Order: sequence, then structure tokens, then C-alpha cells
Amino acid sequence: MKKSVELLAPARDYVSAVAAVDYGADAVYIGGARFGARQAAGNSVEEIARVVDYAHRYGVRVHATLNTLLQDSELADAEAQARALIAAGVDALIVQDMALRRMNLPVELHASTQMFNRSPEGARFLAEAGFARVILERALSLEEIRAVCAATTAEVECFVHGAICVGYSGRCFLSRSMSDRSGNRGACSQPCRQTWDLTDGRGRRYIAGKHLLSVRDLNLSERIGELLDAGVSSFKIEGRLKDTGYIKNVVAYYRRVIDEALAVRPQLRRASVGESLPDFAPDPAKSFTRGESTWFFDGRRAGVASFDTPKSVGEPLGRVAQLVRDGFRLDRSDVSLAAGDGICFVSSEGTFGTNVNAVAGDIIRPNRMEGIAVGAAVYRNFDLHFNKLLERSRTRRVIPATAAVALSSEGVRFSCTDCEGVTACAERTLPLEPAKNPEANAATVRAQAARSGDTIFAVRDVAVTGAEWFVPASTVAELRRETLDKLLQARLARPLPHRILPENPAAHYPSQRMAADENVTNRLAEAFYREHGVQEIAAPLEFAPTTVGSCVMRSAYCLRRELGQCLKEHPTLRGELYLEHGAFRYRLDFDCDRCEMALVDCSRKRTSCE
Repeated sequence: MKKSVELLAPARDYVSAVAAVDYGADAVYIGGARFGARQAAGNSVEEIARVVDYAHRYGVRVHATLNTLLQDSELADAEAQARALIAAGVDALIVQDMALRRMNLPVELHASTQMFNRSPEGARFLAEAGFARVILERALSLEEIRAVCAATTAEVECFVHGAICVGYSGRCFLSRSMSDRSGNRGACSQPCRQTWDLTDGRGRRYIAGKHLLSVRDLNLSERIGELLDAGVSSFKIEGRLKDTGYIKNVVAYYRRVIDEALAVRPQLRRASVGESLPDFAPDPAKSFTRGESTWFFDGRRAGVASFDTPKSVGEPLGRVAQLVRDGFRLDRSDVSLAAGDGICFVSSEGTFGTNVNAVAGDIIRPNRMEGIAVGAAVYRNFDLHFNKLLERSRTRRVIPATAAVALSSEGVRFSCTDCEGVTACAERTLPLEPAKNPEANAATVRAQAARSGDTIFAVRDVAVTGAEWFVPASTVAELRRETLDKLLQARLARPLPHRILPENPAAHYPSQRMAADENVTNRLAEAFYREHGVQEIAAPLEFAPTTVGSCVMRSAYCLRRELGQCLKEHPTLRGELYLEHGAFRYRLDFDCDRCEMALVDCSRKRTSCE
């Protein structure tokens, strides 16, 4: 049996979910009203039921996010929402809190990336504990991903596109340390995208006002084949807060890339059905992007940060070669800009954005010239023509099918079979007269039977028997509509494959101790871990009265590495380093053995931070 491979797309709401399905997703992930890691992307159960109804027509699965930490007082509400989502037809729940594992929910469970999934031992345990899928931490290399896939019987899901959390997923408390908003509770304020000063903690500033923790977006589109060969089953696009144009463009792009990779791997198959032929050339550089990176897919290295801006810079166009009156020239002649395009300039002086007013030959006349200097890098962050194409795009996803029309003196039988072998038929008993021209009669029947209209089917081949009996075209049209409606109902009636797995009580958690940043926040989760061999469970940092003195972020990203100041490579910056933003101050700790950086909260005077 061929292994199933999935393109998983984000959905903020019903409209974006439909776009994801239409442009080629095999699954979508969407948040319920509460307990999702993106509070701003919540949906009612009724809305999600609509998504399920649309997606299941194509065999597209719907995964609901319930991936925040839970307090004891929230367990009943969380279980009620989980069961309501299951009743609405979702195919899986994405969870962070082990309390949901203990609620005996009749649904497939996926271990959220918020569970900091990065080790073979952890992935093996999660499969034994009843998780059908493990969603990986984004900072893993290909070698590490391969090791995880080899160690577990769970499916492995991997992010391939979109924003990156600079800290380890589920282990970051930076937002919580600066506000009452917590990423583990679905409300991250994204302080990593703010400006920071790098200091010695005693008043000396080495770097001021730069986005020192802001990193480029992920793009692994050129590495899909390697991930398939490593054993990854699901390719995930980040972006539940992105607009519909982003969904259309990025999903269509990855659909093409993944299909090309599957075409040369006959042991693999696509997870859903339907053909999506976008009426534009997809290009992810033309949608929201902070610049592209493969992050640490090839090992930990410099060049992943975006110090100048946390905003979308867009596609690179070249550099300013010459300034002229009210305009400039690029150092490239193959770039096509137009009035209405958005452009930005990045130089040592900062990042500046404006719009294009006019283009005359090779002279570009922007709305304003402030900040534009010779040598500045130029990017287009809004392509007016491309975005109009996205707005007008009305791509339909269709399922190939064949039809057979059998005529006799006693009536007509119309049957239709889709590409997965699902069949439906409709009949009419009525006397038919001999046809005066059997060939013309057969041609009319074929033409009428193939008119699938605005249904989800594309009838590609029609077999006609008994063409010597004349049938009115209107009768064939009625039977076609009835048959295709029955075929749709037959598709919806089929259960999609699910892996609802039991929890093995003998499975041992990889460690006997759980630290404060592992966030065991309720009695059900604590019981789960203790019954799987954990002896010591620290009080959760998530609910601590203060984070002062605690590590609030660990990361594979290292500011020293990014600045060329690696402690292993003869740094010139010696002594302790701090990141400061207003009243907030964090000491940087460097673990060179693990090649990791940590932020320790020193926002108020405390001996441990001095």
C-alpha cells in the first residue's frame, strides 16, 4: 500500500479554508473558539462544520487546534469544545496539553509543535502514548528529522513555509515576561519582532534599536524531495493570520512542488483527490515574506536574521544604481515595476517604504525619495498586477470522473464513477422511440452527460450504449444532475481514514524529571506524566508569579553566531551580553556544547542576574 503524503494549509476562517482546498491542500488546520495557539483566528463550531462539509468532498482532512496549556478550571470547557469539534466532523485535534490525551476523546490526536518535538526518544514515546502524528520543532536539521522519522511509528509533520518562532516552540516565555499575553495561551505579543539594544548591562551599547531577535521566514520548497525521503508525511504551511491571497498563492505553489516530487516516487501518493489549475503563476516571493531562509535545515549557521525590519520586505529587485530628479535607476534591467507597486529600501540607514508613482523607461519615480540612497537594496513588497490576479482568481478544484449512459426501449440508466471508484447512478423508466440518426443521438448524449457545470466533478469520458434509442437531451441533463448529486453524497458518506490510537500505560517518558519550562499545568497532565514514569515535576513557569531570574527563551538561534562573534571562533565581544527594550533586560547565556542561546529575565534588580 502506498504511503500517503499531505500538504497541510492554514485556515483563519471558512473563506480561507475554501481557498486552501480549492488551490490544492490535502488538509487544513483551523482554530476553534478557544484554546488555540492563535486567539485571533478562532471560529465557532458551526463555522468549522461548514469547513468540514466542504473539505470532505475532496477527501481533505480538517485538523482543529486545541494547543494551549490548560488550567484545572478550564478542563471541563476544553473537553466540551473538543467533543463539539469532533461532533462537527474534524479529523484530528492538535494538542499541547496532555490533559486532552486523558479525556478519552474519539478522535485522532496530533502532538503540537508546542510540545517541543525534536528528539527520537520523545517522538517514540508520543507514538506509544497514542499520538497518531508528531509535529516537529522548526529548528531541526535534515539529519535530525531523519532520525526522528526512523524512531517513531507516528506520522511526522514538518513546517516548510512561513514565519519562524525564534525560541523553541512551547518553551518561550518572553511575551509573558513582558506583558499579560502568553504564547502558550494563544496570545503571543511577538516581542521578538521589536527593536532591541545589545549592551554589556552596565550602560554600554554595542548595537541600538535593531530587530535582533527577528528572523527570516522559512522556505523549504527546494528540499521537499529530501524531506519525503527522510520519512516526512505532512508538509505544513504557517499562516493562520494571513490573508486569502497568501493562501491561494503559497498553497498553489507547494501543490506544484509536492506533485513534482511525488511523480518520481511511485511508492508515495497524494492524500486527497482533485485537480486544481490556478489561473496565475504562483510565486511565494510575491506574498508576505520577511526574506527567505532554510533556518537550520543544513545545520546551525549565520544569515537567518532580519535585523532591519520585522515586516514583509518582499521580492528582491536589485540595488539603487543612480539617483535622478524625483526618481532612481536600478542596477538591473530585467525588473518590471508599475505604478501602484509597493517598494522598500534597506540600507545602513534603516528600512524605508514607499509606492511607485510612475515608471518612465528605466527611471522609477516613487511617491517620496526620503531614505533612498545609491547602493540601497530594493524590494517589492506589493505587486499590484499580481495581487489583482489573486483577487480575480476563481480556481475550481475538480474530481475526474467517467460516465456511462445505457439506453433501451424501456428507459435510461445514467451512472458515474469518480477517480477513487465511488459510483452513483440514476434511472428513468419511460418508452423510447427509435433514433433517426443513432450517431447524432450518441453525440448529443455524450455532450449533455459531460456537462458537469458548477459541481466538483469533471466528467472526462462518457460511454453510450443503445444509441439506436432516442432520448431527449433534457432527460439526460436531469439524470446527470441527479447522479452527480448522489455521487457527492456518496463521497461525503465515506469515512476518511483515521488513526485513533490507545495510550500504552507501559510507555516510559524519556526523562524522570520535568522542568518548569515543560509546563505541567493541571492535574490530568500531571497524572499522565507520573503514570509514565516521571518522578519529579517542577511548578510550571507559565503560571509563576514572576519570570525574573528564569530562562524565558531557549533557541537554536545565536546572536553571537549571527554577528560573527561565536565564542568558539575568536570573538572580540567579551564578557556578559544583555538585550534591552525599555525597562526590560535579559542576560544572554550561551551553551556552546549544545550550540544554543538563552535569555534570562533580569528586568528588575536581582542577585542572580548581576
